[in-house]
Amino acid sequence: MSKFYVVATPIGNLGDITLRALEVLKSVDLILCEDTRMTKRLLDKYEIKKPTMSYHAQSKLSKTDKIFEYLKEGKDLALVSDAGTPTISDPGAMLIQKIKNEMGDDVQVIPIPGVSAVITALSASGFPTHEFTFLGFLPHKKGRETLFKEIAGAKRTIVFYESPHRILKTLESLNKFCPEKKVCLARELTKIYEEFKTGSPTELLEYLTKNPEKQRGEFTVLVGLDK
Repeated sequence: MSKFYVVATPIGNLGDITLRALEVLKSVDLILCEDTRMTKRLLDKYEIKKPTMSYHAQSKLSKTDKIFEYLKEGKDLALVSDAGTPTISDPGAMLIQKIKNEMGDDVQVIPIPGVSAVITALSASGFPTHEFTFLGFLPHKKGRETLFKEIAGAKRTIVFYESPHRILKTLESLNKFCPEKKVCLARELTKIYEEFKTGSPTELLEYLTKNPEKQRGEFTVLVGLDK
């Protein structure tokens, strides 16, 4: 039986990887990467010399066919994303679904847990964590206003990802639909410039506007209850 490992990797600090993840990456026949260049940094640090193949949202059907060929040959594969846990807001989820639907018990899908930006941000935010809703990346246009209205009425912590070039627009929308909500911006998690900044949407807009250098990096946004 082939094994297909879903391996969580660091979201910034390369030291944030488990011993089990390293053992798996050293043992498999092939590592599927969102970006082989990003994964190479991790593999080089731990002196892991294994063949890699790119697999991402734009991958052609032929890539999926090749992956299935490897699995049918009895090879063990590992799936990693550029950062964090694969399949969470990641195209790898569709691949896992296809493997389970088409190969069933012939392939054992094994999760290798580790870092996730969602849980990392929640753990240090100071917001309620006993229940929360994760929205992934917000839509750019269609359904966006409806979603912010839902966030405004939420009775639990809301978490989502946002890019640096859209963070101001997102804060403006939060200020429009839920100005009384408490918001936490978790930026550059586990990296040198890691920062948690909490306040109202207005306060955070003012902070980022006055400090444009703080608009850089990837954001995990948490929306709590009213202030």
